[in-house]
Amino acid sequence: MPEVPGPEGSPPEASRHGGSRPAASGPEGSRPADSRLSAREAVALLTDDFTEHPLPARATAPDGPLSWEGYGASRARAAARTGEEESVLHGTATVGGRPCVVLAFEFGFLGGSLGERAGDRLEDAYRLARERRVPLVSLVATGGSRMQEGMVALTQLQRVARATVLLREAGVPHIAVLRDPATGGGWATVGAGADVVLALPGAQIGFAGSRVRPPDADPAAYTAEGQLAAGHIDAVVHPEELRRTVTDWLAALTSPAPGPVEPPSALGARPLPATGWAAVGLARDAARPRAEAYLDRYFSRRLPLAGDRCGGTDPGVLCGVGVRADGRAVAYVAQCGTATRPAGYRTAARVIRLADRLGVPVLTLVDTPGAANDDEAERAGAGAAIADAFAAVAGARVPVTTLLIGEGGSGGALALAAPDNTWATPDSYFSVIAPELAAAILKRPPEDAPHTAEQLRLRPQDLVELGVVRGIV
Repeated sequence: MPEVPGPEGSPPEASRHGGSRPAASGPEGSRPADSRLSAREAVALLTDDFTEHPLPARATAPDGPLSWEGYGASRARAAARTGEEESVLHGTATVGGRPCVVLAFEFGFLGGSLGERAGDRLEDAYRLARERRVPLVSLVATGGSRMQEGMVALTQLQRVARATVLLREAGVPHIAVLRDPATGGGWATVGAGADVVLALPGAQIGFAGSRVRPPDADPAAYTAEGQLAAGHIDAVVHPEELRRTVTDWLAALTSPAPGPVEPPSALGARPLPATGWAAVGLARDAARPRAEAYLDRYFSRRLPLAGDRCGGTDPGVLCGVGVRADGRAVAYVAQCGTATRPAGYRTAARVIRLADRLGVPVLTLVDTPGAANDDEAERAGAGAAIADAFAAVAGARVPVTTLLIGEGGSGGALALAAPDNTWATPDSYFSVIAPELAAAILKRPPEDAPHTAEQLRLRPQDLVELGVVRGIV
C-alpha cells in the first residue's frame, strides 16, 4: 500500500553507524527503543560479521521517473543523514557461525520506502541466497512504497514476489525479523512472505500505516503482539534473544533429520485394553501423558510456528520445528486432546508444506475427540481446513510419521495421520466416530455405547489387525 515516507513523521537524523532515534508517537504509544535500530545497528545486533554487496549506481533522472519536484534533494538529504545510498542494504554474513544472506531496511532513508533502486537490492539479496543455497534473513523496517516514484515503486512488489517464488522453489529458507515499523508492501511481501516471521516487541506491523488507517481502528491490531495473537507472526523476540533465536532457526532449517523418523516411545506403563470401552476410558483419562510431554521427551528444544496466517490460532495444536539430541531437525504437529479448530488444521498444513519444501521430516501426534463442529468453526471453514490438512499430508514428499497418543476421533484425527506410517500407544483408540455418537446415530440408547465401542473395533490391537496402524509402541 502506498505510504508517506515514514508513518511516524520525518525520518530520524542518524549517522551511518547509529545516531539519534525518533521517540515513538501516535496511537500505538511508546515502543522499546531497540525496535527502532538503524539498519546497521540491527545487522550488528544479529550477525557475527557482515560483508556488504553494494550494487553499481544506476543512472536515473535527478527527480526520479515521475520528475517529482525536490525528490533528488530529498534523497541527497536522506543519504547525508544516514550514510546510506538507499533504503535497503544487503550482503553475506554469519549468525552464530551459520552462513546466510542478510538484507536490512534503513527507516531513516525516506522511511525505509521501496523504490526502484531498493528493489534492485532486494532482488539481488534473494538471488544471492538462492545461488549460494544459504538462508535469507530479512530485517524489515519500512513505511511502504515510495510515492515519489509512483507505480514504478509499487511494481517492486512484483519483483519481490517473483524472487520469493524462486527462493521457495530452490528450497532455501527465509527468516524475517520485523522492526518498527513494518508496514505497507514491505510487510506484505518481504515480511509476510517469509517462512518464519519474528518481530521485536512493540513493533508496529500492518499493511496500513498509521496515517492511512481508519480513525476508529484498534491500535492493538497493528502491533507485534496483536499480530501474534491473530496468527500472522510466529514469535515476539526481545533484542537480547534475537541472535540466539535466529541461530537456532538457521540450524534447524538447514539440518534435517534423515527420515523417516521413529515414533516416540509410549509414556507410562499401560496394559492393552481388554475391551473397546476400556480403550476409550484409557484415552480419556485426564492423567494420561499429553502432547507436551511427548514433545519434551523427543526433542532437546523446540522452535514454535504459530498461526494459520488467516487470522486464527488454535492453542490445542502445537506446531513448529524440534531439534533432537543429535542436532537434527524434525517438524512437528501435535494435537493436545481438544477439538481441533480450523485454524489448527490450517497451521498444521502450513508447517507440513514448509517442511516438505525444506526437506525436513515430519512427526504428527494425534489426540483429539474430533474436529470442532460449532457454528463458529463452520463459519471459519472447518471442512476446507480439514481438506487442506489431508492434502498437505498426502502431498508431502518428505516422510511423515504419526503416533496416536490418545483419542482418534473421526476425520478430525485422521487428517493428520500418515498413511502406512501411523503407530499407536496402548492408551489410545481410533474410531470412525465416538461410540456415544455412533450409538445416537444408530438410534440406540446411551447405555449401548460400550457395546457399540466393541463393535467399532477401535482398540490399538484391533487397529493393528485391521491394518490401520503399523504397530503399538
